[in-house]
Formats: sequence, structure tokens, C-alpha cells
Amino acid sequence: MRLNSHVQGDGFPLIILHGLLGSSDNWRAMSKRLAVHFKVYCLDLRNHGATPHSRLMNYAAMAEDLGEFFVREDIDCAHLLGHSMGGKVAMQFTATNAKCVSKLAVVDISPKKYPPTHRPLLAALSGLQLANYKYYSEVEHAIEGQIPEAPVRQFLLKNLARRTDQTFHWRIGLDEIVANYDQLTDAVVTDDIVETPTCFIRASRSNCISDVDLPAIRQIFPRAEIVTIANAGHWIHIDAAPEFYETVTGFLLANGR
Repeated sequence: MRLNSHVQGDGFPLIILHGLLGSSDNWRAMSKRLAVHFKVYCLDLRNHGATPHSRLMNYAAMAEDLGEFFVREDIDCAHLLGHSMGGKVAMQFTATNAKCVSKLAVVDISPKKYPPTHRPLLAALSGLQLANYKYYSEVEHAIEGQIPEAPVRQFLLKNLARRTDQTFHWRIGLDEIVANYDQLTDAVVTDDIVETPTCFIRASRSNCISDVDLPAIRQIFPRAEIVTIANAGHWIHIDAAPEFYETVTGFLLANGR
């Protein structure tokens, strides 16, 4: 799978992987800041953004996509930063390609299996008959009852696009994501101990990484640092951008690079 990417800056490579139903666009502002220090590659994972759609979607396949990206861009070694689903892709890739990863930053996700909490969101999007709507506001209103949180609706509707005839369509491979969603809740699969320097960054207003998860994290990633950012929800890089930036750069730039 040929992953779409946006590239900024110069220096040691830093590859950013977005979360479920996101895209590289969600990371444009933070990528620009990080590009002061690194050559930043912000990717669209399969079935997201401008990357092609596929009926196959699991962490092994997405890790292979990332490996193909390393080869295509002639990258021998890079830092990885992955948010949510992208964090699991980054962990899966590092577990089998540790020599390719200098440092790993995982944002608000652990290696464990999660409950299927996104099903209501996916059902709301799948239930829309996009041909019935002319304006973004109409689509947002149509899902307001199922998704009452305005920021979540606005985040999801960034995946809407218009055809040349001005009708709406999904940029994401929505059907493919729905069909494979159970696999996207799965745990990272590895029997290896990953010695790569790793930082898990969790949000104080999110329960995606709890204290109960820490022993399992350190079982796979014994060198893991755990950093909690206050006053932030799951989208830490937006809710607490300055603190997130300082945490990421402090970790990645320590001891060189």
C-alpha cells in the first residue's frame, strides 16, 4: 500500500501516524512546529486521508505499509510518533523492526485490546445517506442526536469531501473500516521485548492509558517512560499543544538527534 505523506523540514526523520478516522491533516500544525528539529513525514494510513482503500485492515498489514514507506523513501532509521490507532501501528512496526526505530513516542494508547467504543460513531456515519445533503451543516445536524459532542462531530466531518458535481462522499474507506473494526481494537501482537527508547504520553482527561496498564506496557517496552499531560483529552496535540510539543521534543532530542 502506497501511503500518502506530507513532508516538512530537514534533519533526522520523524514519522507521524494519526489515529482512527483521522488523517495527516490533523497533525499539520504540530508537524510544522516539529519540523524545526526534524524532517517530518506525516502519513495517511490505509483507508484514511489520500491513501488508497483496502478491504484488508489490521495492524500487521499497516506495519507492512510503514515498512514499504521506509524503503520507498530510503529511510534506514527514524523516530516514530503514533497517536491512538497510529500508536498501535508504531508499536507493531517497532516490535518487528526495532533496528529501524531510534525512538518511539506513543500517544494515548496502550498495547492492550480495547472495547469497541467507536461502534456508535461508525454506525452514525454509515447510516447517513449523503446524497440527501447539500451543506456540511445539514450533515452535522443529522448526526447530532447520535454524537452530541460538537468537537467530535467536527473532527469526523473532516472526512467529508465533495465530488466535481458537488455531491458529498467519504474520503475514508468507511465500509472497510467498519468491516475490520474488531481487528482495530486488538492488542499489539509480539513475543519480543522491545528495547527501543519509548515514551508513552497520556492525557489526564482520557482513560486510554490507566495505571493498571503500566505493567503490561513495561513488559513489552521495559525502557518506557510514562508522561501524563494535564488538562488534555485524547487529542493531546490539540488540547495541550505547548505541553505536548515540549514533551515530544524533550524526549526525542535527549542524548543527541
